[in-house]
Amino acid sequence: MKSERREFLVTATTLGVSAWAGAALGAEAKKGEPENKEEDVSPGEDLMREHGILKRILLIYGDCVRKLRSSQDFPPEALANSAKIIRSFIEDYHEKLEEDFLFPRFRKAGKLVDLVEVLQAQHHAGRRLTDTTLRLATAAAQKNAEDRKALAESLRLFIRMYAPHEAREDTVLFPAFHEIVSGREYDALGDDFERREHQLFGKEGFEGVVDRVAEIEKSLGLYDLSQFTPKL
Repeated sequence: MKSERREFLVTATTLGVSAWAGAALGAEAKKGEPENKEEDVSPGEDLMREHGILKRILLIYGDCVRKLRSSQDFPPEALANSAKIIRSFIEDYHEKLEEDFLFPRFRKAGKLVDLVEVLQAQHHAGRRLTDTTLRLATAAAQKNAEDRKALAESLRLFIRMYAPHEAREDTVLFPAFHEIVSGREYDALGDDFERREHQLFGKEGFEGVVDRVAEIEKSLGLYDLSQFTPKL
């Protein structure tokens, strides 16, 4: 019995020391981690949340079309700044990611090639429309009937193309991307996307662009989400 009791005490002591050591090591590991460690974002999630930026600007464009057609004035800088975000964040960053990292892999795999070709052609068309919007998003253009008409048409065509464009990518292209790359490659691309985002848009990255869009919405009276709730 004494032998068994001794054995029990030795075992309990050993377990206690092990538990204490484990807790201490865990605490040390946590101490070494950065406090504001960013949550990992997959490539698909990254691209889809960037589509959220595009959707919000499509709403801004739609409001500007309505005002242009009804001869209502609005701050031209609101539209100009929206088009600048489209150029820098959507066309020169988001679409470049798709063109550099996604489209070539789909072509190589022989998968959804027809869709990829249409999407690429739409990227080119969108850039031409953005050129027009940037040129005409001025106070002077608002006073010219022909310019107002051309600007409204440019915005209308952009909205008409990009609503189905992003929907097709979200529901077809991005889910299929999992099937043509390995899990390791998929994860590595997520890191590459995040790194490029911060290189181009600074420490705030995506969140900083969201804040810029919110300020534009406020200047146009579009920020309050409740205004879009139907009164039933």
